[in-house]
Amino acid sequence: MEPGSGTPPIPRPPVVKPPSAGRSSQGMLVLSYLGLLALIPLLSERNDREVRWHARNGLLLFLAFAAVSAGLGILGGVVGLFWTLQPLVSLAYLVLVVLGIVNAVSGKRFAVPGLSDLVTRL
Repeated sequence: MEPGSGTPPIPRPPVVKPPSAGRSSQGMLVLSYLGLLALIPLLSERNDREVRWHARNGLLLFLAFAAVSAGLGILGGVVGLFWTLQPLVSLAYLVLVVLGIVNAVSGKRFAVPGLSDLVTRL
């Protein structure tokens, strides 16, 4: 009670911090989008559902990039398209990787149309 008043003080609600990923979890989320390094969080973080989702997403993104690059390499040997399209494909992959890392660290899922649908089914 406050002195001189007959009313008790109003209690303040407790401060609740939002859940955040730990440092090791954030490191694993970053590794999830770095090519074959996605195998590390995929194999080591079996209990963390979010890390496993991002690791699968990053691994499928890398495998799709490798398949498109190989296809362009074959076409480049036959038609000559490889030299003009490969830098664009590499730039698109880099942008998707950066977006994936930023979203993963901020607690969101970055869904790549077509690929991320496979991740949820696995």
